[in-house]
Amino acid sequence: FEIGSGFDGVRKMHGSEHNDMFYKREDGSLGTKTNNSGGIQGGISNGEPIIFRIAFKPPSTIGSDQATVNFKGADTTLAAKGRHDPCVVPRAVSIVETMTALVIADAALTQLGREKSSAQYDLVGKAPRKAGVKRNGTVEGDAPASKKAKA
Repeated sequence: FEIGSGFDGVRKMHGSEHNDMFYKREDGSLGTKTNNSGGIQGGISNGEPIIFRIAFKPPSTIGSDQATVNFKGADTTLAAKGRHDPCVVPRAVSIVETMTALVIADAALTQLGREKSSAQYDLVGKAPRKAGVKRNGTVEGDAPASKKAKA
């Protein structure tokens, strides 16, 4: 599994060459010049097309007899019985498309949840005060120093 330039980016590029520098497009939107990252930077979509490649190993259970050994190390033959597909491609495409859709939907719903809860509860900077914690030179529950002097 590789995203963007993947293993070729590791083998053939320096970090400075691989960087996806942002620029302002003619229509005023932002984009990257190369999309070497495949639309994902630091696990977050950067707005560019998401590009990834996958590979499947060939099936190891095939219709031909294969020489092997048993658990004791004695020579034996593996003879597959039943139905075994020589190619996973017909199923692989639908599996990859479905998993891609699920991962993107999960990310979108997670972001929506963050936005809704942040707006609903206005949590940023609103940590509850604990009794006895000094704030602005006072102890929770005490009157400020200026009010004590007047009393």
